[in-house]
Amino acid sequence: MSGTPARTDADATADVVCLGESMVTFLPSRPGRLADVPSFGRGIGGAESNVACALAAAGHRTAWVSRVGADGFGDHLVDTVAGYGVDTSAVQRDPARPTGIYFRTATDRATDVHEVAYYRAGSAASAMSPVNLPYAELPAGRILHLSGITAALSADCLALLHELTAPRAGRPLVSFDVNHRPGLWRDADASPAVLLDLARRCDLVFVGEDEAEEAWGVAGAEAIREALPEPAVVVVKRGAEGATVFAGLRPAPGAPGTAGAEDRPVTHVPALHVDVVAPVGAGDAFAAGFLSATLRGLPVRDRARHGHLMAAAVLTVPGDLTEPPARDRADRLVALDDAAWGRLRLGPGWTGDDQEVRTQ
Repeated sequence: MSGTPARTDADATADVVCLGESMVTFLPSRPGRLADVPSFGRGIGGAESNVACALAAAGHRTAWVSRVGADGFGDHLVDTVAGYGVDTSAVQRDPARPTGIYFRTATDRATDVHEVAYYRAGSAASAMSPVNLPYAELPAGRILHLSGITAALSADCLALLHELTAPRAGRPLVSFDVNHRPGLWRDADASPAVLLDLARRCDLVFVGEDEAEEAWGVAGAEAIREALPEPAVVVVKRGAEGATVFAGLRPAPGAPGTAGAEDRPVTHVPALHVDVVAPVGAGDAFAAGFLSATLRGLPVRDRARHGHLMAAAVLTVPGDLTEPPARDRADRLVALDDAAWGRLRLGPGWTGDDQEVRTQ
C-alpha cells in the first residue's frame, strides 16, 4: 500500500505470521464410507494454522490471521489454536457468516476410497479481503506464510493474496505453499496460472513434484525451478524420494536466513523411513520444520532435514498436529552423517524424550 511505512525486523511481534482459513474437522470413529460411519470426533484443520501451531510448539512466536463465524465452532477453532501458544488476537469474528466445517473418512487421502465433504462455501474466511485485512494492520512478523488454498476461496481472498505478495519496502520474507486443490476452485482452468503467478511473487515456495505436474504440466525438480525463477528458495517435495531445494540464486535483501546460509544452489535431502499412521498434515509439518530452521539461519540441508523430522512426527500420529521432538534432540538427528540419516526408521512415539530412535 502506498504510504505504508517500511517494516523492519525490530518491528516484528512474531517470528511467523500465518494467514488462511481453518475449519472444524469431523473425524470418523472407524474406517468406512461417510454414509456408514456412525459418529465423529471433533478436531481442527487448516494448512496455515497447522504451520502456526507446529512452529509455536517448536518454540517460535507465531500469529494466525483469519476470520471465523461468531459461533461455537469459531470459539473452538480460536481456543484450540491459541492453546498451542499461537497469537490469535488478529482473528476476526463475522456475525453474518459461519465457520467452515468438513467431514472426512479415515482412509488414505491418496486412494479413491477417501472421502471429504466440505461445508465452507460462504464461510467467514471466504470473505477475507484487502479491505478487512489490510497489510498495514496485520501483525508484524519476520516471515509471512500463505498458501494457494486461500486463493481458491473467493475473488476477495485472491485479491488479498495479491496485496500481501506485492513488492514493497520492508516486506517480510513471504513463504508460499502452492497447495493445489482443484476441487476448491470455481474455475479450475484458471487455477494453474493464478498459482504460478502468486508463487513467482514470493521469496520461499513449497511445491510438491506431483502437484506441479498436475497444475503446470512441469515434470521434475529442475523444470519446476525453471518455471519459478524469481523466488530465492524453491523447495520441491518429492514424497518418499525426499526434497530438492534450490537456494541462493537470488537472495532477498533483509529476509531472514536467505543470504549467507546456502552452501550449494541445489541440495537434495532424502526422506526418512517412517512407519506411517496417517498421512494428513505432513506437508504443513514439513513447511513448519523448514521455516523453523530458516529462522535459525541453518544451512539448506539442515532446513530440509528439520522439515523431514517435523513431518515424521505428524505421520506417526492419527491427526494433523502433534508435539514435535525437542529441539536439541532434533538437532542431534539432523547432524548425523548421510549414512546414519539413511538408516533411521521412525515409528509411533519416536518424539518422546525416553524413546530410542530405531535404525535399519
